[in-house]
Amino acid sequence: MPKPTPRRRPAAAAPASKAPAAPVKRPIASKAPAAPVKRPATKRRKPVATPGVPAAAPRKAPAARAGEPIADWSPQVNPEGEFLWRSSPSRYIARMSSVTGREVLRPIEPDELLIQAHRDKNPLEVTAQFLASRLIQVTGNEDSVRDAMKKLNELGVRMAGRLGQVTGSKAIERGARQAIGVVDREFFFQFREATRLSEREVKARIARLKDDARAALAARGRSPGLRVLLTGATGFLGQEILAQAASDRRIAEIVSVVRPQTVRDPKTKEVVRILSPTDRGLLLLSRIGIGGRAARKFRFIDGDIEKPFLGIGEKDLATLEKTVTHVIHCAASVSFDDTYESSFRANVLGCKNALAFSLRLQRAKGSRFILHVAIETSYIHGRKKRSMAQENALVFPKNFYNNFYELTKAMASMETDQHMVVDGLRVVQLLPAIVIGDSRTGNNRGDTKVVNAPVNAFGRAQEALDALKSTPFGESKAAAIASVAMVFPADRSAELNLVTVDRVVEGILAALTRPEAIGERVHLATDNRIRTEEIIKVEKEELGVNVRLTDPTLFRNVTLPLITTILKKANEPRLANALEKLGTIFGGYGEWGQPIHSVGNDVRVLGLPLRRPNTYYAFRMLCRHNKLVQEFGKVKDPDEIARRERVWTDALARIEKESGRQAASLEAEEFRRRIAEVLDLRAFQLK
Repeated sequence: MPKPTPRRRPAAAAPASKAPAAPVKRPIASKAPAAPVKRPATKRRKPVATPGVPAAAPRKAPAARAGEPIADWSPQVNPEGEFLWRSSPSRYIARMSSVTGREVLRPIEPDELLIQAHRDKNPLEVTAQFLASRLIQVTGNEDSVRDAMKKLNELGVRMAGRLGQVTGSKAIERGARQAIGVVDREFFFQFREATRLSEREVKARIARLKDDARAALAARGRSPGLRVLLTGATGFLGQEILAQAASDRRIAEIVSVVRPQTVRDPKTKEVVRILSPTDRGLLLLSRIGIGGRAARKFRFIDGDIEKPFLGIGEKDLATLEKTVTHVIHCAASVSFDDTYESSFRANVLGCKNALAFSLRLQRAKGSRFILHVAIETSYIHGRKKRSMAQENALVFPKNFYNNFYELTKAMASMETDQHMVVDGLRVVQLLPAIVIGDSRTGNNRGDTKVVNAPVNAFGRAQEALDALKSTPFGESKAAAIASVAMVFPADRSAELNLVTVDRVVEGILAALTRPEAIGERVHLATDNRIRTEEIIKVEKEELGVNVRLTDPTLFRNVTLPLITTILKKANEPRLANALEKLGTIFGGYGEWGQPIHSVGNDVRVLGLPLRRPNTYYAFRMLCRHNKLVQEFGKVKDPDEIARRERVWTDALARIEKESGRQAASLEAEEFRRRIAEVLDLRAFQLK
């Protein structure tokens, strides 16, 4: 359940001449944030109209009490006339003065909230981060290492202060602090309050929402005949929801919101045809393998999540108000390299429109609405140093976000909190970790994003290197390129929280009849995380790729600039760009400071099985699938992917029947032998 800041009495105002300054905590050297990003004073951002959000006249916000954010998300103008535009992080996040504890009314640029804008600003800081990582590996005692780094930082502060006293110059003191990596932050960021209600009042409201949902569910009897509206049906997660819903007897109907699709000739780019939502839906069901009577459960309507009420026409809206029991909002941008505006439109604006749509259903006359399922992400806690991230916590991370995906999903979560607590919408918040393919087969319906991206990149790079060896002087050139290119920026101790798509969707569908999950943040994550050194081991065994782990801090600052220069001179610009992207987008998840998520609500609240899928086996099947079925992303046609995955599933079933073992448990050599016995890999057909 979200934990709002309880009401507090305003502190007595101190005389202006003696206003006490709040103590500024000095960050330890190994993770010291940099000084605020300086912007030209004359820069003014023009108001950006956000589709689906009615314009409102900007106004000055009321002053916050010391140490408190402003619980007002209206557009604001600071004293200099700068407009805090509607898609700005300023709507959700406050820039707070470290001295006064009050909000600094200055626009927050999205880039300021990413870790890339604050780390690696000083050679000593880079060294400290690297040494801290190594010491934690050697000693296994993170607390001791952090204490030692903190003491070193304090020593640097005293030395700089002493130098300032001796010289009588504050400028020299500041220069000394910067030279040794000590950075004073003028401000910090924190989320605005979703509500001013006390924690007791919030709990009471959520208890009433749970009771209302229980009553609405009970009214449907033993055969509930649920009617679910789904967004994001064409995506990786959405397709799995359709597949599992087909055999779920509780569900009578799935209505999917789908946009028309323009099909163009791949060569001429001319429009060949336009697929209606129904056409797209039927094609989608065919690829998933849903036909006959099972297909009657599904209906596809025109809509757009970036428009008010999901862009659904009034006629459809009138019908849905009387029939829909649940909304599953699954549509999102999961690209780690999307721009801020693109991520904002898909993740925040789309979320707001879905919540407003559900609220309309819930308040409609004769409503049958039970609850809204919001799909968020585990990676909105921010970065903790090995300690567990609590399931219900949503706090602004001390070390900022890895990408705009994380940032905008956190902002969307705040919208969800407000719609639930303030507006009374019945919401279940589900937070998947990094979602990968099916736990048994590795099937991912052609997905090439997130974890699939580096796996495919290394696989294709290895194929290119193998081809290069057959050319004159190719073997030495291939060896030279491999020595610099086949590296992954990750700490050996880092753990990735990978969760299989079937487990995630099992949790999503379970939430439909779990009113007690309202007000909870339920992590769909795992307790058997995979270490980066295990990932490297599996890639070598399954793909024949010799990838080396390299320290992320050194990789960003030393190795990557050197590698890209070498590869570009070796006429390998595509590989150079791929590695650059790998380092900046995916490298952050391999650092030793990534969050380790607490799990348990998936079992306690949703009633899922205690035994979660084996992550090591799941990643092994991901590699096998991507190599043989996807051919490292080269097979792009959705129909061909669907055909291959059906053949792949049948081949694995035959192997498991003959061996009496799960295919994922077979060692690499045995699996290669058995798959060659049952599958013609050239034609990709069963023998």
